[in-house]
Amino acid sequence: MSRPPTFTPPPGARAHRLGTVRGEFAVIEMAAAGVVEKGTALLLPGFTGSKEDFIALHRPLADAGYRTVAVDGRGQYETPGPRDDESAYAQSELARDVLAQVAAVGTGTPLHLVGHSLGGQIARAAVLLDPAPFASLTLMSSGPAQISASQQQRVKLLRDALAVMDMAGVWDAIQAMEPPEETDAGTLDEGLDERADLRRRWLANSPAQLVATGRGLCAEPDRVAELAALRLPVHVLSGERDDTWPVPLLDDMAVRLRAHRTVIAGAEHSPNTDRPEATARALAGFWDRLP
Repeated sequence: MSRPPTFTPPPGARAHRLGTVRGEFAVIEMAAAGVVEKGTALLLPGFTGSKEDFIALHRPLADAGYRTVAVDGRGQYETPGPRDDESAYAQSELARDVLAQVAAVGTGTPLHLVGHSLGGQIARAAVLLDPAPFASLTLMSSGPAQISASQQQRVKLLRDALAVMDMAGVWDAIQAMEPPEETDAGTLDEGLDERADLRRRWLANSPAQLVATGRGLCAEPDRVAELAALRLPVHVLSGERDDTWPVPLLDDMAVRLRAHRTVIAGAEHSPNTDRPEATARALAGFWDRLP
């Protein structure tokens, strides 16, 4: 589970609901700093994540000249979705949601799509449906096909638990399995606040969304050749360690895509929360080099 540094938008950002032809989506948006806007980044979170996973990227990307829009997908955190209809979360449906978000965001500058983990596979599906709106695609810690065997087992355990328990019960079970954190007295309150935020986010997720997208992560086909054929500029970005898609697999995918490749030192599966400043520099640097 990703752990954003805070659930509070940074100064200058605003949380609101983005109206589209496919419904409303909760977003956090921040305008580019200065007079000239170089482009807009649409940021898609991963499995069990939310728009808050990108909170630490907004300010450095704004300072680099980029408007940012981070979105909760259908059934994620503050974007409602059916709680018992898995068909609503088919990848093709989520990809069409992304295309609707792009149309609603509205920009006269280049639109850069960024997807973290599951969000990367949804982003890829959206680009394959219609590449025309996009100036680039960044796959952040998101691999060419299904997740690793160890992660497939974890997703299967989650799906099995959701079949017999409610969301609160599953949360309690997850917390019971986590090792205790060493916390000094000065950070105890902060730790409790963070856990409360994470619990609130977890309970707001649609169980059907988690089951459907989790199943998809375990069965995703390799669509690298299809993406490469589009000749869209692609950036493969990851941490230096990743147990969801091994880093050598991401390296190979970047070669197959003829993509720009960035490895963020000191980061694991979530460089956006592990090393946000370095991640923002890598994103803006890639976009700045595009024609």
